[in-house]
Amino acid sequence: MLNRVVLIGRLTRDPELRYTPNGTGTTTFTLAVERPFTNQNGEKETDFINIVTWRKLAETCAQYLAKGRMTAVEGRIQVRHYDNNEGRRVYVTEVVADNVRFLESGNRNRQQEQAADPFADDDIPVEFNSDDLPF
Repeated sequence: MLNRVVLIGRLTRDPELRYTPNGTGTTTFTLAVERPFTNQNGEKETDFINIVTWRKLAETCAQYLAKGRMTAVEGRIQVRHYDNNEGRRVYVTEVVADNVRFLESGNRNRQQEQAADPFADDDIPVEFNSDDLPF
């Protein structure tokens, strides 16, 4: 038997780090993965896949991943269930990742934000002395 999945997509939100009562770290995030074909309207569709990481990998993901970042995930599909407040059984399908690759630099989003508005700090006074001038 084989249960293995490899996904490449972008995070839809920042990872959420939690700890179990015994101190084990777990991180959850959602990966948006485009389908490799178009629908009848010629548009690409996207699947939103829940990802779970554990222990040191969870802490690393929480520290270095952020919304919008391109990421590769390797792991296994897991289906679990619980009974909600109304007594109905709810099934949850998720990928339990054992390998996560950061496909973009962590500073890329920050650099894009700064490039988008070069005058964002316009209201901050700039101080310099005459020795700083090249002429």
